[in-house]
Amino acid sequence: MTARKWSIAAQLFALQALVVTLLVAAGAVGAALLARADAREAATDEVLAVAETVARSPEVIAALRAPDPAATLQPYAESVRTGTGTDFVVVMAPNRTRYSHPDPARVGQPFIGDIGPALAGRPHTVVNTGTLGESVRAVVPVRGTDGAVTGLVSVGITTESINQRLLGRAPALLAVTAVVLALAGLSSWLLSRRLRRQTHGLGPAQMTRMYEYYDAVLHSVGEGLVVVDAGGRIALVNDEGRRLLGIDPDASVVDRPLTGLGLPPALVELVTSGRAAHDELILTGDRALVANQRPTALDGHAQGTVLTLRDHTELRALSSELDSVRGLTEALRAQAHEAANRLHTVLTLVELGRTDEAVRLATEELALAQQLTDQVVGAIAEPALAALLLGKSAQAAERGVELSVDPQSRLDVGALPTADLLTVVGNLVDNALEAVATAEPPRRVRVRVVATDGEVVVEVADNGPGLPPGQVADAFRRGWSTKRAGRGLGLALVGQVVARHGGRYEVGPAPEGGTVFRIRLPVRLETPA
Repeated sequence: MTARKWSIAAQLFALQALVVTLLVAAGAVGAALLARADAREAATDEVLAVAETVARSPEVIAALRAPDPAATLQPYAESVRTGTGTDFVVVMAPNRTRYSHPDPARVGQPFIGDIGPALAGRPHTVVNTGTLGESVRAVVPVRGTDGAVTGLVSVGITTESINQRLLGRAPALLAVTAVVLALAGLSSWLLSRRLRRQTHGLGPAQMTRMYEYYDAVLHSVGEGLVVVDAGGRIALVNDEGRRLLGIDPDASVVDRPLTGLGLPPALVELVTSGRAAHDELILTGDRALVANQRPTALDGHAQGTVLTLRDHTELRALSSELDSVRGLTEALRAQAHEAANRLHTVLTLVELGRTDEAVRLATEELALAQQLTDQVVGAIAEPALAALLLGKSAQAAERGVELSVDPQSRLDVGALPTADLLTVVGNLVDNALEAVATAEPPRRVRVRVVATDGEVVVEVADNGPGLPPGQVADAFRRGWSTKRAGRGLGLALVGQVVARHGGRYEVGPAPEGGTVFRIRLPVRLETPA
């Protein structure tokens, strides 16, 4: 496996192992150097203490005044050297003549080294190279009873002996180093193992490529994506999700609570519930969104939810229009069937020679139809809305309901967007037709649409069983319906239009005992110049 293909965990482990090894090696070298310096300092203190002890010894002071000092001082110095573990104890005359030496052959020869400070009466330590090699030595003056310097004592420990002492400590230092390396290696291995689990063994190149794909997908996917953690905070939202939810593209929403962003209550309720959802309709201010949600878990612990959103606003509008066209088609089919029956009746009357009755029957039907058409077209200048009301009247007649348009209705073209007008009027009329379906005849629905005082008022009244006051607020909520099989979407769409235009709705009892829905939508009316 090349270094490029190593996983993040393997590379981290290798880097940590290298760094720890270098640090431990540097620490070991530093410890060895400190130990060496401590050993030299200890040796210096030791030789100075031994030299001063020997210099103050009465036996040494007396031997320096004897005719043959070497005879006394050589065995004495060797016993001190052996007892203290030093490498040499040399007692000499002020002129450097040795009276003792570990090598008896060198007794009587001149001492090699600096003795100037000692001759001046000051003990001193120095590192010199003598007959035994490099050594740490102390030179101390020996004073007679009159205080004069009568001799010198030099005690030393060779560098080789100091190094041998350090080597004796090496096993302990190596053991500590090995333990530190083992602990550091174990810690690095545990950390790399945890990281390997979290990164799924991916290497840097793979993670970079995955991030590039991930970023490209998030920005190009046609669905909104919202990831929420277990604490109800947004972990991720893509560009399409921001657009669909009306979130500012430049706003920072990551790690913010979902409840503080002004999102639709239905969406907040869905996400906070943590339940799975499939193609659930969510209405925002001006959109119809289809939501799919899936909870996520890791090792049995909930991690949050993943929510996807699709924009079905246009599809819902087309579906609503298709439902209206389908209803109108069915009504026209029924009317065509009824017209055929009446036409056969008229023809039969003519064949029977009862032409007066045939003419009266035909003109009555034409007059009734023309009256309704003239009433709607004369009051409603918006052709699409006029066609909708004519279609709904035919549909109402098929159901045995009398649909009438208030003579005071007045609406010019362009007062409101046509799609919004059709949504409001069509759904209110459908709701009224459903409301009177179980009522006793005569069943009536009255429609009034008027533009006045800077607003369009749409009023639909029925003589059905009525809507309890406690259910008024629920009526405009998606999913609420008085019908068992209903999905309660019509009034929710009306509420969406009201919210989008900044209007308001009023619900109350109708004069004939049913319910009247009054929708007020502000508009900008143009005044003639």
